[in-house]
Amino acid sequence: MQTASTNICERMGRSQELSEFRRGTVIGCHLCNKSIRDISLLVNIPRSAVSGIITKWKQLGTTATQPPSERGQSMLKRTVHRIRCLQSQ
Repeated sequence: MQTASTNICERMGRSQELSEFRRGTVIGCHLCNKSIRDISLLVNIPRSAVSGIITKWKQLGTTATQPPSERGQSMLKRTVHRIRCLQSQ
């Protein structure tokens, strides 16, 4: 097992996205009945990220990143429209 000082991979930041290879590694380990904790240590990513990848794979059948939902855009449009209406009064 690698220690933190000898590990080449760094911890994943909030804004970084995992590579397809690392997501595939997580799924491969899951299919080999490794625990989430073991996968987290092996791939060097947080347990929450491992759990999210596995959940997404079970629900959608893919680990590819999905386009963002339209909800945020429609809420933004509504908010802008509301502000403009209030300003015109």
